[in-house]
Amino acid sequence: MILNTRQATTNDAIALNDLLNAIIDAGGTTAHQTPFDPKRIERHYISPPRLVSCVVAEFDGQIAGFQSLIWPDEDGDPFPDGWAIIASFVDADMTGKGVGRALFTATRAAANAVGVRVIDATIRADNSGGLAYYSALGFVDYDVLPAVPMRDGRQIDRLRKKLDL
Repeated sequence: MILNTRQATTNDAIALNDLLNAIIDAGGTTAHQTPFDPKRIERHYISPPRLVSCVVAEFDGQIAGFQSLIWPDEDGDPFPDGWAIIASFVDADMTGKGVGRALFTATRAAANAVGVRVIDATIRADNSGGLAYYSALGFVDYDVLPAVPMRDGRQIDRLRKKLDL
């Protein structure tokens, strides 16, 4: 199998939607709790106004994961200048096959090209795979958002990791 990465296009919206919704349905790894539709995937990941990059990884033409990097929205959680926010999603059947590393190689190149100085990854505290992934890439803990409420009433901390470029 051959692994390739490329920038996402609007033609990828259905595949990214299906991949992310499968992750949401499985539960336990993403902060997203409401399923997406292809238009929302386009707006949120493929072409948001503050997009740095949205990369897809393909094995033999099939999308195995995607990673988005955006400049923060000042109306949300404020970040210092030069910071960007990353989100990563890999098909559960494709974990451990280099998809995440390939995605990050492309994302890091895009970040460097536009002057991103620090990348933030905010991850659910119960997402051990996500925490391990970002740590393996060199991200370090810098903050905790305690007891963030979930739709089902549970409260789960969000761990904040950063990578200085």
